Amino acid sequence: MADQHTHQLHSPTLRHLEQLIAGLTAGVILVDPVGSIIGANDAALRMHGVGKAQELGATADDYCQRFCLRLRDGRRLKAREYPIMRMLAGESFPDLVVEVAPIGDNEPRWTHEVHDVVMDEDGGDPDCLALVVQDVSERYDAEARFEAMFQANPAPAVIMRLSDQRFVRVNAGFAELCGCPRDAIEGRHLRDFDILARTQRGAEVASRLAEGATIPQVEAELPLPDGTRHLVILAGQPIEVAEQKCMLFTFADLEPRRTAETALRASEHRSTTMFRLAPVAMAVTSAGEHRLVEVNEAFSRLVGRSGHELVGRTVDDFQLWNDSVQRQAVEEEIVRRGGVRTCDVRVLPKEGVPIDCLVSAEAIDVRGDRCVLWLYQDVTARRHSELELVDAIEAVMKDASWFSRSIMDKLATLRGDGGSVASPSSVELSPREREVLELICDGLDDKAIADRLGLTPNTVRNHVSRLYGRIRVNRRSAAVIWARERGIGGRLRERG
Repeated sequence: MADQHTHQLHSPTLRHLEQLIAGLTAGVILVDPVGSIIGANDAALRMHGVGKAQELGATADDYCQRFCLRLRDGRRLKAREYPIMRMLAGESFPDLVVEVAPIGDNEPRWTHEVHDVVMDEDGGDPDCLALVVQDVSERYDAEARFEAMFQANPAPAVIMRLSDQRFVRVNAGFAELCGCPRDAIEGRHLRDFDILARTQRGAEVASRLAEGATIPQVEAELPLPDGTRHLVILAGQPIEVAEQKCMLFTFADLEPRRTAETALRASEHRSTTMFRLAPVAMAVTSAGEHRLVEVNEAFSRLVGRSGHELVGRTVDDFQLWNDSVQRQAVEEEIVRRGGVRTCDVRVLPKEGVPIDCLVSAEAIDVRGDRCVLWLYQDVTARRHSELELVDAIEAVMKDASWFSRSIMDKLATLRGDGGSVASPSSVELSPREREVLELICDGLDDKAIADRLGLTPNTVRNHVSRLYGRIRVNRRSAAVIWARERGIGGRLRERG
């Protein structure tokens, strides 16, 4: 019977068949019904890495001994599961994909898509069987590279098949973002896990998805298994996976930004409330033009003007300081050092008498803009008390020869704020500082001192500032008291 088949297969029909398959791009292996390999075209030989049909094996059994076949999941096939053996057993297998390697190779060398063809002349038993092979190695290699890159991509991503709107791929980044395993998402329908339910421009997104068109970046809220939603930026790109039209969705996590913005708004609200309700007069000016950006209620009360009158204007517009030169010097100091502390300032309110203030300022950022925060502390009442006390002390000391020196020292060091001054032995004044201090004790202001010493007012202010730092005081009355207890000053009266 085998000889009869062999004779039949060497008939003109076989030659015609061999001529037919010779020019095909698909590989074809011809097998007679008893399992002998009777021919193969060049494409089939290339797909197995051999040069002659005999190297495929004389029979189907030989073929199984020479080549190792695996499924795509890596499982090695048993001999009876090989496509050539299933074909001989009469089993049909349309488009079976197997990985092929010579026996002894650990890694697959080719990926074949195979199917069977049965040929007979009279409709009875098959006269010849053909194993048709397509080399799909490049396609599956490309898909493997895509899969590796897809899974390694740190950006969260999912792939949805457009035909049935089911998720077919989920990468580790998306699983981590959702807080659930990939297999809990893969296979689910869009309606069961609607990542597009809360997107900006929802109608446009739905329309583009239906068309299979690119979905530009939009903000969306991603549903999580615990019922909460995660703020993301979503984008969609049409792709093909395993020859099926799909949509690749990628995501950027915006939840940290939303959390930070919420915390920032809460912080700004607290800061604004504290600023507005603070009992100390405060104002914020722009660092460049020094225009008022914001004022609190205490500042409005101090200057006798509403916030609407103040915001957007400079302090020169309504002559807030009685000494604009001093204000400019303070502003320059803020630029150099980033702030100032407790400067003696006289403020001119809209109505009423001038107000003595201690002013501190600090450079700050307000919503990304460089600004200056000013604090005005009204010390008018305390200043008046101090001056009255100084006058009383001077009146007593004019005729205090009968007082002991210790009592005079105590009288001289009395201060309205209960503060202390530097000890006599701890301070050494330069001749110029002593000269300036004596003129302060004689009641001269900065301009008069400048005229007396032939200096500029700014230089005198610098000397006064350094002097205050040396003797640890922050106002003229305290400097006078410090000088009196040390026998400094009074030259005008002596000359008079």
